[in-house]
Amino acid sequence: MPEDANGTLRLPGRLHFGFGVRAQLAALVGGRRVLAVVDPFLKGTRFYDETVGNLGNVRVFDGVTPELPADSLDVALVGDFEPEVVVGIGGGSALDAAKLIALLFAHGGPLSRYYGENQVPGPCVPVIALPTTAGTGSEVTPVAVVADPAREVKVGISSPFLVPAAALVDPELTLGSPRSVTAFSGIDALVHAVESYTARAFDPDWTATPPVFTGRNALTEPIALQAARQITRWLPVAVAQPGDRLARHEVAQGALLAGIAFGSTGTHLCHALQYPIGALTKTPHGLGTGLLLPYAIRALTRDRTVAARLATLFDGDPVDRVTEVNRAIGVPSTLAEIGVGAEQLPRIAELALASRRLIAIAPIEPSHGLLLDILEHAHAGDPG
Repeated sequence: MPEDANGTLRLPGRLHFGFGVRAQLAALVGGRRVLAVVDPFLKGTRFYDETVGNLGNVRVFDGVTPELPADSLDVALVGDFEPEVVVGIGGGSALDAAKLIALLFAHGGPLSRYYGENQVPGPCVPVIALPTTAGTGSEVTPVAVVADPAREVKVGISSPFLVPAAALVDPELTLGSPRSVTAFSGIDALVHAVESYTARAFDPDWTATPPVFTGRNALTEPIALQAARQITRWLPVAVAQPGDRLARHEVAQGALLAGIAFGSTGTHLCHALQYPIGALTKTPHGLGTGLLLPYAIRALTRDRTVAARLATLFDGDPVDRVTEVNRAIGVPSTLAEIGVGAEQLPRIAELALASRRLIAIAPIEPSHGLLLDILEHAHAGDPG
């Protein structure tokens, strides 16, 4: 059997994509009590009126903060309101907040009880997700990430029970995104596609509870391939011409496909390194993963099999192509530019190596030396 003979898909029960699909929200809610978890910038916009304004019995939580500190998610913030459905509208932080609030309503806190994989004991309050950025894929994935002040890295909670019940991906909701948000969320989606397509092949024990992320995946490979090609072509256009509806459509679709892909396979090197870097520098997640991507690709291409796979994703040399996209959309080219000191690199590599779930998915054997090599090249701005 081929090494990628296994396949897993975990998706929302309802998934709609296209301009105008947000109009389905009221029908999906169906008159139930709603807690709407909304990015603060949406309030006062027509999108807010067209979505939240039509929900009837709704309580709004708009206290979502960037990078999602764990202590910012407390069901006490919504009083005695007990929702029958949670609607998340916004970027990745808002959607992750919706998923975790739904978890807390169903099973109680603290969130630290659920850190890691398969720690959620059962179904959560149903979530309907409407992303306003094209990048995180949170609307279709089984994971939510928080920043825990007690730790040096961000923490993931991964469970099939976190997959939203429904997702409405309307590219029109991304038209108001600032240039930097479009760039950093979009390049993160490209990282999702690349790391999904290059994931290590596993042989899960199907007689036991399978891991949330199952490595190389026969069902998602063509999805990741399409996602990478779409994002690479159209992301620079969406950043340069934010009102271009075709570019917004293509990037939103590519990001959705990348989310579908990595939601089953998982991610690896860029994400393992970004978690400590993001916690250290307080910079956007996508900025970090995108910055690291050409340097991680350089390391991956040392393996001929992985190099051949990467060559199918890009028109031209993978390192050069990603570097070109990063330059076009304004992603910094070095870790030094975002405040990382050379003396901090060994500790970052150590923390990344401790992210065993992510590191295990890398297609080449990870080591402290390999991670440090990637970091040193990224610090110097030398893809090699």
